[in-house]
Amino acid sequence: MTLTLPQLIAAGITPTVARAFLPHLVEAFTRYDISTPRRMAAFIGQCSHESSGFTRLEENLYYTDPARVAAMFSALREIETAKRYLRNPKALATVAYASRNGNGGPETGDGWTYRGRGLIQLTGRGNYRKAEAGTGLPCEERPDLVAEPSWAARTSAWYWHTNGLSDAADAWRLDAVTRGINGKAMAGQADRVERCNRALVALTA
Repeated sequence: MTLTLPQLIAAGITPTVARAFLPHLVEAFTRYDISTPRRMAAFIGQCSHESSGFTRLEENLYYTDPARVAAMFSALREIETAKRYLRNPKALATVAYASRNGNGGPETGDGWTYRGRGLIQLTGRGNYRKAEAGTGLPCEERPDLVAEPSWAARTSAWYWHTNGLSDAADAWRLDAVTRGINGKAMAGQADRVERCNRALVALTA
């Protein structure tokens, strides 16, 4: 089965964004055997939730609430410390993601360089390196391009395939798909399910 533009639009992706993504999704789906209505629908629905309808391809690190920063980042649990990084995404990422997921210390700037990008966001130098090995794209060398539609589609489809999410999609176990993407938090599950079901209707109508 090949995804079509009307199907992607009916799944809830705006026409302009759908046109930009369609050829890259088709290529990624072919490459990673996301080849049935359920697999495609679960991928589209989950990625739509993760990226606000395929429009947000880079992590938003602009925070105004120190309590939110403290809750989100273990390196900044103290409120007074968190306050220093409000409205400063680069400084926040540099400290919050230092020495994690293959990143070097704050002095390397890796936390900012390898911030979250893509439909299912890659975060951390180590994960960019794994994606490079899995996709053949130079993700570690050119991380900014993971926020472009072609690389975002391929890296996310690679992540999907690598983590066995098509098996869960085949059984329409959307909770399992969400855990594979979001971990135990299961954030936004109702919206994820709604988007996946809408995509499935679009693909099977």
